[in-house]
Amino acid sequence: MSRRVHLLGTGGTIAGAQPDPRHAGYSAGVFPIERLLSAVPGLAELARLSWEQIVNIGSQDMDDSIWLALATRVNEHADGAAIDALLITHGTDTLEETAYFLSLVTANATPVVIVGAMRPATAISADGPGNLYNGVAVAADPRAPGRGTLLCMDGEIHRPRYAVKTSTMGANAFSSLLGGLVGVVQTGRVAWFEPAPAIRAATFSVAGLDRLPRVDVLIAHAGMNADLIDAAVAAGARGLVIAGVGSGNMSARAIARLADAAASGVAVVRSSRVPRSMVLRNGEVDDDRYGFVAARDLNPGKSRVLLQLALTTTNDTQLIQEVFERC
Repeated sequence: MSRRVHLLGTGGTIAGAQPDPRHAGYSAGVFPIERLLSAVPGLAELARLSWEQIVNIGSQDMDDSIWLALATRVNEHADGAAIDALLITHGTDTLEETAYFLSLVTANATPVVIVGAMRPATAISADGPGNLYNGVAVAADPRAPGRGTLLCMDGEIHRPRYAVKTSTMGANAFSSLLGGLVGVVQTGRVAWFEPAPAIRAATFSVAGLDRLPRVDVLIAHAGMNADLIDAAVAAGARGLVIAGVGSGNMSARAIARLADAAASGVAVVRSSRVPRSMVLRNGEVDDDRYGFVAARDLNPGKSRVLLQLALTTTNDTQLIQEVFERC
């Protein structure tokens, strides 16, 4: 008997319309999920499908409230007996952040596969149908349970923690920069590179939450001032992530102001704007002295996700550092 895969549509380029294929402009989040499925032959041979539309937006408009609603639906379906796996359609701009968030707030027993596209549904050589087909194949694969949330694009299967969008043009837009691929899929045939891990519970619970703590990301650069740090704190940020230069460094003025923010109870995380980076504690900056947290290999966007979730349980920077060490 074929496995049951439930699809959650959120929009994105995969659901987008391009009025004129001779021009790059298009509108994301136009077509509903059932319209996308109707354009992919052979899906019924892979799995028994059901679906629902959560939102229909470009993923640049994804926010915490939609994340929480999405997590609620994923967990409801995963806890029930009606489906075996989930597939989410999503825009690529913030896909890696949504995938990482879901990997932290859902158990890994039920596969959750997230797919997107770099070309709109009406574009010449649209990549969405192929990604949908392969995504369903991955979700329905009998070896998928225990792998939790996965990102599937252009025939490659990524862990959300390591997947990064590295291209704004090509269909092969995501790379696992430091962790390696989980597997590959071609015309519905899945090859895994490693066995499934043990079943584990969610790292964080967001049950009952209607919002996440505000965390802002600031980019370090030559001549960095401290005004935006003050503005973020004044606006109510409970945490700040610095996309630092090099190994998470920033100007002396910014360090001094961030130290003040940390002393006042604002969690400060040092990440890096460099694509391949490792920000170690007390590396270029004395984190012990200033009360900062080092992000290790998490990029700024994912550091923000993890800090938001960590702040739902603690404001202790030592405990937050331990979270960044293990997640």
